[in-house]
Amino acid sequence: MVISRRILILKNQDGAAIIIALIMMIVLTLIGIASTMTSTFEIKLSGNKRGGTDAFYAAESGINVITARVENFTRANYDPDTHKYNPFTDSDNVNVTNAEVNVTYDPTRSGPPRGSGFTAINLEYDHFLIASIGRDRIESGLNRSTTTIEEKVLRVLPAQ
Repeated sequence: MVISRRILILKNQDGAAIIIALIMMIVLTLIGIASTMTSTFEIKLSGNKRGGTDAFYAAESGINVITARVENFTRANYDPDTHKYNPFTDSDNVNVTNAEVNVTYDPTRSGPPRGSGFTAINLEYDHFLIASIGRDRIESGLNRSTTTIEEKVLRVLPAQ
């Protein structure tokens, strides 16, 4: 009689629907939580990408502003001890990008750069290095993106 009673209890399906419904609710809740976490991660990732892109374009535009004026590559502008020049101290260079730009004159280098095709002997060559640091404008993140771009510039002048 005890065995038949146990078999009857196992064959009784009362309450099976609520157990299946609870299992389905748990599965759907887990799927919802996973999709929410994935969406949050994707939003942060796209924000970081945007910040990096903004920093890159700020640094690049800093270089473009400086190379647009030939006067920025005149030796008289440079500190004789450090050979450095901050072009944004000059009011003619408007810093619309908020990039930090420093130009360094290299007096140790002379002559044309290798492979440039310059062979004329009645020319002088001034070598400069532009370093531009751009930062993104997003203030909400703890880690702001920063990009540094360096570009070499050669100024060719007639020999004196």
